[in-house]
Amino acid sequence: MEPDLSRIPDADQCVLGPMLERHARERGAKIAVRFQDGREWSYDHLLAQTRTAAAGFQKLGVEHGARVLAWLPNGSDQARVWFGLNYIGAVFTPINLAYKGRLLEHVIENSDAAIMVVHRDLVARLDGIDLHKVKTVIVIGGDAPLRPDVMKLGPAALDGDVSTLRRVEVKPWDTQMIIYTSGTTGPSKGVLTSYVHTHAMTQALYYIGEDDRDLITLPMFHVGGASLLYGMLIRGASAAIVDAFDTRSFWNVVRETKVTTATLLGVMAPFLLKEPASAGDRDHGLRTALMIPLSEDPSEFSQRFGVAIYSAFNMTEISMPLITGANPRLTGTCGRLRAGVEARLVDENDLEVPVNAIGELVLRTARPWAMNHGYNRNPEATARAWRNGWFHTGDAFRRDEDGNFFFVDRMKDAIRRRGENISSFEVEAEICSHPLVREAAAVAVPNEYSEDEVLAVLSLVEGKTLDPAELIRYLAPRMAHFMIPRYVRIIETLPRTPTQKVEKYLLRNAGVTADTWDREKAGIRIAREKIGAA
Repeated sequence: MEPDLSRIPDADQCVLGPMLERHARERGAKIAVRFQDGREWSYDHLLAQTRTAAAGFQKLGVEHGARVLAWLPNGSDQARVWFGLNYIGAVFTPINLAYKGRLLEHVIENSDAAIMVVHRDLVARLDGIDLHKVKTVIVIGGDAPLRPDVMKLGPAALDGDVSTLRRVEVKPWDTQMIIYTSGTTGPSKGVLTSYVHTHAMTQALYYIGEDDRDLITLPMFHVGGASLLYGMLIRGASAAIVDAFDTRSFWNVVRETKVTTATLLGVMAPFLLKEPASAGDRDHGLRTALMIPLSEDPSEFSQRFGVAIYSAFNMTEISMPLITGANPRLTGTCGRLRAGVEARLVDENDLEVPVNAIGELVLRTARPWAMNHGYNRNPEATARAWRNGWFHTGDAFRRDEDGNFFFVDRMKDAIRRRGENISSFEVEAEICSHPLVREAAAVAVPNEYSEDEVLAVLSLVEGKTLDPAELIRYLAPRMAHFMIPRYVRIIETLPRTPTQKVEKYLLRNAGVTADTWDREKAGIRIAREKIGAA
């Protein structure tokens, strides 16, 4: 019998408190989480740690629905804070570790939080900014001087007496967390996420089971890190949390942590492929990996490392509506719609575009609460995103006759040159296929006639050099003439947010710098190929 995808899951399937209590009864000694330092928490121990933190928060006056800011790196402290808050129905509100100044002020103000849990290394950034409603700061990881206008507490504040813990009924549709988007082009928006939303997002990864262990390299202030950890707990599986992805140590970490599945986001897979081959490439327990985006043929990765590759499309606001089968053969596909999701590709007036035409992906789900329920204290942005009853992703897609979806570009990142629309994603994919290129970003910059030209900014494999003219010769037979970059700039590393998104606005704002190579000044012109000429 097929599951009813319009039905809300039971609380013990998705709400943290009932779910952890069920797992503690059914699999108490099983390892739930392994941390960077090698410590392991069983489900029994995880529940105990959650309950003491919950009692500590209740003693501080945290009630159901209250927002508490967590400004902490990946690790056991972050997990205790998150789960302790959710256990009493409070809202986990993590902050990007890179934030400071006005952006930090914005998140603090938008959250409406009165309490903040901060790692000692970040405390100094609170000086000189408006803390709005924050009156209590719990400092974790050691002592640090704090401004005198707030109450400072130590980590003992989270070691509450569980005998005083008051039971709170938390509903599946309650707000579980507020995840702030990266804010690369403007103030971050706080995405309101329910327990049902997180459940739907994580259950989409159908190939992961309760015997798997997931390697989590993404930060838990990002939907990738948070949802993957929670998804493993939903399954009664386990997770290994590390500080960050590192190319050189990745396979050693895989072996040491005994993980069976992982997510390879952005440049991670290309970086691993460009490492020298070794006899130990298959000497590990990794069986599956989620590769996003699928910018190249996954068979090379799969065959070299013995890992089944899947791909998908997701955002903080949605619940992984598109996913592939194992080792998809269609380069660049994000897969097909999963059950329970409707999608349309539309033009600027929300009219559906034909098959194989490019349009914005808009979505809705059969299950209530299975996507975001708005942006925190931002009704204008919520109304824009949810106009006409569909969530607008802001992403341009193409769909073929068989229902396969292909990501084209962020709507705002599309480049228009001489009447042609250019996908920066496709330009980057071709550039990154060059064996000496480590990573690349393509952005629009104005030329002397104020129309768009393509600027490619790239970094190279360590120790290598590349003549931009050689890159153009490499690209010429692979790309439409109008897509080939006019400008090439080679730098050591691309600027990225902590969630591994390239900060393209910085590259766009910098424009054509003194160290940028100009193809036309070098005398290299790419002509349109004449078809059918005599």
